[in-house]
Amino acid sequence: MPKQLFLKTYGCQMNVYDSARIADVLALQGYSLCDSPQTADLVVLNTCHIREKAAEKVYSELGRLHALQRERRADGGDLRIAVAGCVAQAEGEEMRRRAPFVDAVVGPQAYHRIGEMIAAVERGTPSVDTEFPAESKFDVLPQVRASGLSSFLTIQEGCDKFCTFCVVPYTRGAEYSRPVADVLAEATTLAAQGARELTLLGQNVNAYHGELPKGGTASLGDLLRRLADIPGIARLRYTTSHPRDVDGDLAAAHRDVAEVMPYVHLPVQSGADRVLAAMNRRHTADDYRRAVAMLRHARGDLAISGDFIVGFPGETDAEFQDTLRLVRDVGYADAFAFKFSPRPGTPAADMAQVAEEVASARLEELLAELTAQRIAFDRRAVGTTVPVLFERPGRRPGQIGGRTPHLQAVHVDAPESHIGSITEVEIIGLGGNSLVGRIVAAGAREAAA
Repeated sequence: MPKQLFLKTYGCQMNVYDSARIADVLALQGYSLCDSPQTADLVVLNTCHIREKAAEKVYSELGRLHALQRERRADGGDLRIAVAGCVAQAEGEEMRRRAPFVDAVVGPQAYHRIGEMIAAVERGTPSVDTEFPAESKFDVLPQVRASGLSSFLTIQEGCDKFCTFCVVPYTRGAEYSRPVADVLAEATTLAAQGARELTLLGQNVNAYHGELPKGGTASLGDLLRRLADIPGIARLRYTTSHPRDVDGDLAAAHRDVAEVMPYVHLPVQSGADRVLAAMNRRHTADDYRRAVAMLRHARGDLAISGDFIVGFPGETDAEFQDTLRLVRDVGYADAFAFKFSPRPGTPAADMAQVAEEVASARLEELLAELTAQRIAFDRRAVGTTVPVLFERPGRRPGQIGGRTPHLQAVHVDAPESHIGSITEVEIIGLGGNSLVGRIVAAGAREAAA
């Protein structure tokens, strides 16, 4: 009987991709995924260090798992516990000290070794691996498996920007771009397994500079053109981008390559130049406006989403108003906004903090503006006809769901035979968190994405 693995994923799309690869590695050790820690032989927490108090939330979850572990052992069974990801990288041996019942701690650059670590655990040897190995983990991982019609594909990891609020350079390491041939091979495998849409992942995905087989490097724009030639791939997306790395070649890919979707997630964090400098973002508010203008000039229907931090140390009321001004200048289809929370070990953690009540009030005001923009963006879709990639059954019988080129969720009443097709849909209304549509023809009709 296969051993059971429960894998809980925190955080970003890259962690989702990493969790799938961890499952692939552990499958070679005889583990099959299950839906609950209560039925698991091994629990892996794949952690993220971006959100506030991330480490403490992991320790809280570990406390619950420890109780389950004790119960299991009291009944003559066992439960192994492993922690992976960025909190594991940041905590390392400290996690084994604070939670000695954890059997394995593995950082995001070493998860290809988790199979060996769990095998050692089963022999009675707990271990910690938070090294940055010389070999690329991508060279030794098992063959990738598609996660569905839409699949993630990591092409770049790490960050050399060193924003003062961010732990990524310390937990993911220096920037690394996978060679072009490796990316194309993985994409081809995913397409052969049924993936129609790929989302390229990287901490600074548009800083991609992968090696070409005959020398030189390819930019993200060049890579997108090559991926678009793979049979079966109808849509290409990428996240997360940095404003400094938006260039004319990437804009041209949006203009010339139909498979590249007209949607870019482009974090800015603040609209105030002094705050941006204190964050070490290496761009000004107007630099960001120019990057957005370049992309929109190349593709007139391109939508922008973003990230914002309010209450960064030293942020004044006037500087917060600069952020609101930038939001209104740009116009967002969607966005994420958070209050600043210090990350241990980052320079901003030692700066003078903005009062909690001030930061909370600013966040509420910013979220109100961003929500209004998102609703207005969705409302403009009503009455239009758009190609929708249908991916799954809907929330109720007779309904299916998919996404527009602008990443908006759409639900229609239609048979499941449409799933897997890109079909023209007329948007007829707004739901709670999605658009409502109807198929414009009796049969699914392939459309340009």
